[in-house]
Amino acid sequence: MPDELAGLGTESLRVERRGAVAIVTLARPAKRNALDDGMVLGLERIVRSLPEEIRALVLAAEGPHFCAGLDLAELTERDAAAGMMHSRMWHRAFHEIEFGRVPVVAALKGAVIGGGLELALSAHLRVAEDSAFYALPEGQRGIFVGGGASVRLPRLIGVTRMRDMMLTGRVHDADAGERLGISQYRVPAGEGLETAIRLAERAAGNAPLTNYALIHALPRIAEADPAMGFLTESLMAAVAQSDAEAKSRLADFLAGRAAKVAKE
Repeated sequence: MPDELAGLGTESLRVERRGAVAIVTLARPAKRNALDDGMVLGLERIVRSLPEEIRALVLAAEGPHFCAGLDLAELTERDAAAGMMHSRMWHRAFHEIEFGRVPVVAALKGAVIGGGLELALSAHLRVAEDSAFYALPEGQRGIFVGGGASVRLPRLIGVTRMRDMMLTGRVHDADAGERLGISQYRVPAGEGLETAIRLAERAAGNAPLTNYALIHALPRIAEADPAMGFLTESLMAAVAQSDAEAKSRLADFLAGRAAKVAKE
């Protein structure tokens, strides 16, 4: 492991490298990788501390489950202010994943529920194995989501479907998750991690400024009013095409040195 990545991992978070891709593995299988505060803060620290040569990140999990959500042992007696600040800590950490420097791909399997779903939603691409299933059991626990699901999930599946999940405890399997748009890729058992790494390697091969635009500009353009969206798009296009790496890539394409798009 390179020196820059050494020391970023913890007992519950393993950090590895595959070329330009960092792989962060939730390593708490006995608890179905339930998230405690140390893991959430550790994820934030890792994403912020990635060395420059890392150009994409994969979120993976040890054992049969991605993440069963918040470790309920962490739910101590909190007053309203402390509860709000705890939620905001999760928001800050997951915002760092969603709006960090590099694309993030999540490899999902087994339980992807509660806070685990909220973590997955902060990634840019999600690969689901056949075993993956999604739920928000907070409604049955007498609590409410606090890691960003009420903002991110309705944008994917709509308010009514999220409300159904919380009102009734409805569980969506991998088929439904793909159909609803929770995952963009669906693979057989055991193939999630390698597929996620392959996708991350593709993303890592893009020009960094283009990836930055896709992470930071695209979601804001999509949420803007059309006039502001078109203006922002034109500004981002101008910035991206002025980059030296973009000029080099375009020159390679025009000279026939770059691969053409082909059906896989």
